[in-house]
Amino acid sequence: MKLERVLVVGGGMAGLHTVRSLREKGFQGAVTFLGEERHAPYDRPPLSKAVLAGSARGAVEKVDELAFAFDFAEAEVQCRFGERAVGWAPGVVTTGTGVELRYDRLVVATGSVPIQLGFGETLRTYEDSVRLRERINGGKPMAIVGAGWIGAEVATAARNAGTGVVVHEARDRPLAAIFPPAVGQAMTAWYAEAGVELKCSDPVTGPPPGVDHTLVAVGARPDTRWLGEAFHRAQDGSLLVSEYLETNVPGVFAVGDVAAYRSVRYGGRHIRVEHWDNALRGPQALVPNVLEGVGAELHDPVPYFWSEQFGRMVQYVGHHTSADRMVLRGDLSTPTWSVCWLDPHARLTAVLAVGRPRDLAQGRRLVTAGAVLDAARVADAGAALTTAVL
Repeated sequence: MKLERVLVVGGGMAGLHTVRSLREKGFQGAVTFLGEERHAPYDRPPLSKAVLAGSARGAVEKVDELAFAFDFAEAEVQCRFGERAVGWAPGVVTTGTGVELRYDRLVVATGSVPIQLGFGETLRTYEDSVRLRERINGGKPMAIVGAGWIGAEVATAARNAGTGVVVHEARDRPLAAIFPPAVGQAMTAWYAEAGVELKCSDPVTGPPPGVDHTLVAVGARPDTRWLGEAFHRAQDGSLLVSEYLETNVPGVFAVGDVAAYRSVRYGGRHIRVEHWDNALRGPQALVPNVLEGVGAELHDPVPYFWSEQFGRMVQYVGHHTSADRMVLRGDLSTPTWSVCWLDPHARLTAVLAVGRPRDLAQGRRLVTAGAVLDAARVADAGAALTTAVL
């Protein structure tokens, strides 16, 4: 069947770069771009950073400042912003306004939606961030439920504005699902240094008392419910896709944090990466598979993400498991340190760097190469990480 119509659902970064790549690679058929928000796609990481900065230097005052540069009219892309996909059937997606959009290939890039607890507010859109900024700058104490990446970044912004913050975390330490106890304990100290009251092992079931506002930041679920039951999903609801980003339904692809892709690099496990870098890189592999046929290009990047919290730049590259050995570089009580993980064969699988960009840059290259390292040399924080290669 001749490829004439591509429908991209999801108005975020992954969707935008899919549309851009389709045109850059010469596709001349119809491209329809459906997005729930009324804005054209914009950069989301600043929502928990620069947008919350208010009148501070570098603050973002308008959503247009976050928009990606792309001329949809010149590229002849039919944009339907402000419409949500609510149903799927083979060859057609139905919107909330009742419009049926037909396609030859479908790209699902709907991202995630914040998990809600029945109280408080969440942070996903520019409007959410502006409302949160007004609360923060109001000076009244606030609560944050969840000591994850978003919770820490919002707590940072609140303290910078002089607002009192109490963070409630259900687990015994921040980011307990990702990092081992020693790392979580080091991060716990950051909250105290910033004047944030962190209450761990403290699951909440309703609005915390004594505060004016509550932000719920306990994670997000993939926005896939509108697709129905024909698609294979991971336990968290993300779409299971191949290393070529195709779902189990022929002609339907998924990209960004809505998808859990099969990683050849990590032994065939399905990996879901909820960060900016994945949304940027995914379309580069996706579009050749859409246009040239499945198998044209493999998607198997080394995951990467970053966070700015409590005056620290926190970066992570790779993917480690509980079977990997943790090797510390530096002192966790100091402002800068890093942690490396080695698999049972001494291959470097991941690096967490706090204020050590050189470790991150070298670690990224070594993880990509599957380098085997000497653990004792890795532990020498005064030596370049590359000197540990065997």
